[in-house]
Amino acid sequence: MRSVPGKSNATAISSKARNGAAAAGATSLPFKPVSRVSISLPQELLAELDTMVGERGFGSRSHAVNDMLHKSLLEHKRTVGDEVMVGIVTLFYNNTVQGLQKQLADLQALHIDEVISSLHVHLMHNQTMEVVLIQGPAKKLKEIADRMITLRGIVSGTLQLIAALIPQLHPLPRMKAKRV
Repeated sequence: MRSVPGKSNATAISSKARNGAAAAGATSLPFKPVSRVSISLPQELLAELDTMVGERGFGSRSHAVNDMLHKSLLEHKRTVGDEVMVGIVTLFYNNTVQGLQKQLADLQALHIDEVISSLHVHLMHNQTMEVVLIQGPAKKLKEIADRMITLRGIVSGTLQLIAALIPQLHPLPRMKAKRV
């Protein structure tokens, strides 16, 4: 790691990164200090990284590596299971399977605390795509998604989680105890 005068090595700020972000129109986002790290890669892996950077349109190797690390850390958080996350369950299914849509609706109602919203779109040839927005502990969300994905009639399903939260729109009303 290269030292920057007046800065600790752990929080050395890249002025090039700051200037590049401003030039790219990222002025509305708060600037976050970056740390420089150095990694050693086999030549073949570096060549594959450079190919991917070009094909996917990343601005730099750092941007590509940052994206990959972010995805890997999210996957780690998802498997740990305690962190509250937001995500989507994407389902593709045959809507002629008797009772499937009711089972999906019942599962969503059963997990009303985690299911935020759902949208389904009827496709051609008796097919439906459904997207379910969920929030809660990662382990619980995975269990809900697994229950949906494994239902008879589901052709394919995926769970995508993000380490973020949906802000509460309205405070929950306090329930008064009934007096008997």
